Formats: sequence, C-alpha cells, structure tokens
Amino acid sequence: MASRGGIGGTASRYIVGVDLGGTNIVVGVMTADGSEQHAMQSIPTRADQGADAVVERIVQLCERVIAETQAATGATRAQFIGIGIGSPGPLDRERGIVIVTPNLGWRNFPLRDRIADGVHLSAELDNDANCATLGEWWIGAARGARQVVGLTIGTGIGGGLILNGSLYHGASDVAGELGHISIDATGRKCGCGNYGCLEAYASGPAIAQRAREALGGGEPSVMSNLVLGNLEKISAATVFDAAQQGDELAGHVVRETAQFLGIGIANFLNIFNPEVVVIVGGVTQAGEALFEPLRAEVRRRAFAPAVAACRIVPGELQGRAGVVGAVAIFAQARGLA
Repeated sequence: MASRGGIGGTASRYIVGVDLGGTNIVVGVMTADGSEQHAMQSIPTRADQGADAVVERIVQLCERVIAETQAATGATRAQFIGIGIGSPGPLDRERGIVIVTPNLGWRNFPLRDRIADGVHLSAELDNDANCATLGEWWIGAARGARQVVGLTIGTGIGGGLILNGSLYHGASDVAGELGHISIDATGRKCGCGNYGCLEAYASGPAIAQRAREALGGGEPSVMSNLVLGNLEKISAATVFDAAQQGDELAGHVVRETAQFLGIGIANFLNIFNPEVVVIVGGVTQAGEALFEPLRAEVRRRAFAPAVAACRIVPGELQGRAGVVGAVAIFAQARGLA
C-alpha cells in the first residue's frame, strides 16, 4: 500500500489508465513513476449499446477507481493529474479521435475529449496494443530491450513496436497493425474487410470458430461436453481447457493456431529484428502447448540470426498491460517517464 505522504515526503501524482477492448474495459490507477498500482477494475464493454453508453461506463469506472485509490492512500483529487487511454484503432492521436474500430463499430469518434470532459482531467489517447506493448516494455516482460514487437490477442489481434527504445507510430498513426498482415491471400474474411488476415485465424473468436467448424465434421471432443452441447458457447478458453485435458481435436486447433502465429511472427522477425516478441492476452493461458510449436514455426521460417537474437515470451502483466501502458503514454506525453 502507498504511503500517505509519498516517497521522500512529496505527495505522489496519480494517473488513471483506461484499456478499452472489444469485450472488456479495464481501468486502474498508477503513480506517475510506475512504482505503485491501485484499484484495478474491469467491466464488460457492451459495445452493442453504442459509443455514448461505453463512454459513460468508462467515466463511471474512472471515478470509481479514483475514489478507491483516495480511500486507500489518502490522496487528494488534485494529485490525480490525467488519464491515459488505450483504444482499438486506427486513431488520430493528435485530435484524440478513433477513426475506425472494426470490433466496436465506431467511426470518427472523439473518445479522448469525451472521457476527459467526463472525468474533468486531461487525457492522452493511443492504440490499445501500443499501450500493452509499452506496458510490458516499461515494467513487464520486455523491460530493458530496445527493439520490441508486441502482439495482443483477444477479440482481435493488435500490435505494437518499440524501435530504438521508443514507441513507433509511423507516418499516420497506423504502424503496428500486425493482426492485419495477410497470411493467406484468398483466405478467411477479416472484420477489417480484407481477406486472410492473421486476426481472422488466431484471434480469440477465430480460434473458437475454427474449433466449431472442426466439431461440425463429427469428430469426438470433450469441447462439446464443456459447453453442454451448445457449440456457440465455445470460446478460445474452452479450446485451451480441452487441449490441456488431452483432447485431440482441441490440441490440433491449438497447434494450428501456433502455426498461424508463427508465420506472422517470423515475418516480424525478418522485418524488425527485435530482441523480444511479447504476446499478451488470454491466448497465453495455453502455455507451452502454444509457445513450443509457435517458436518451432518461427525457427523454420525466419532468418537464423534474427531467431537467435530474439526471445518470444508471454507477457508478465496478466491483464494489466494495457492499463500500465496507457499510464505510461500519459506520463511520457507530460515528460514524467
């Protein structure tokens, strides 16, 4: 728990981090130097209720974690200096606008200012996967590296790039959309409108869909039992649970997922030559059943010197990477980190 006077008798400054996903919103509070974390909470996004309702839920959750942090630390409202926001993109960071979000259905939405106005704090906006990558680089599995590729695997697949120790945004803020590289030119249609994207094969919903398709062929599997025969309830977590129980069909889906991810990551190694590839999201719960064949696929496809220089690891921050990175986005923008 934080000391009430702060380090060295100086009152701590707190930043709220918001991680907006297609399924859940996670909000928490950290000190500006990243040394303390408080009041991490999550609620369903409920994107079907519309953008205004989602913003209202984010504002309410921000106020809730601020109040909880105040109660725990004795901090005043004045010690809360801002909000970092991670959102699916592409984005216009300068204007704080979400240009388009395939998994939320938003277009040209002024998310930064709507949240800032609602909580009465200044705010910064960045891509959610950029935030997760930055979080793992700041205090997680990629700390200390200067060349990092991050992959976030959930409702969609996002990516982030740390190049020469700095987050890379590209010419128009869309660098790092790694889930939308094509791994099959005539493959499955992606939510972005393209065909054959990595996201269309290895995101959480895509893993579940491939499992349902395999079950439709009549092969036996404990996955059916795990969802009481309602195949629509199969999720990526169902697949991983079944694979850990030794289910052959689920194991095949996991190995196939590893192959798809390995194809994409081999491309990233050949392009960026990173020291670390860090993978964040629920897919990491598959453990070595996923990572071992994934690394093998990368070794088969990427140049050997790139493979030798790179660690491919799960994230360490367990559901917090996006919030931690959103805080870091605000802290960096204000010259605090």
